[in-house]
Amino acid sequence: MIIRPSATIRQNYNEISEMCKKTKEPIFLTKNGEGDLVVMDIETFNRREKMLKLREELLAVEEDRMNGSQGYSVSEVVQMMNNVIDEVNGDGE
Repeated sequence: MIIRPSATIRQNYNEISEMCKKTKEPIFLTKNGEGDLVVMDIETFNRREKMLKLREELLAVEEDRMNGSQGYSVSEVVQMMNNVIDEVNGDGE
């Protein structure tokens, strides 16, 4: 965990930016010795957001499964995909 005083970002923005990009980790900024902000590069932020969204989707699917929602077999999924492909290609008319 990287912790810096908030004055660092005002005085050394480029250094903080490079550190974020190099470490791919958030940097925690303090104000008067207390946690104040978290700074990270945009690539790391986007990656974390995608991971969180995927986890939410997986949890929702698992909750559905635990509540009795029926899944599909591999052959059923293959058949559904083939039907969609046929539909798109105009073979289902």
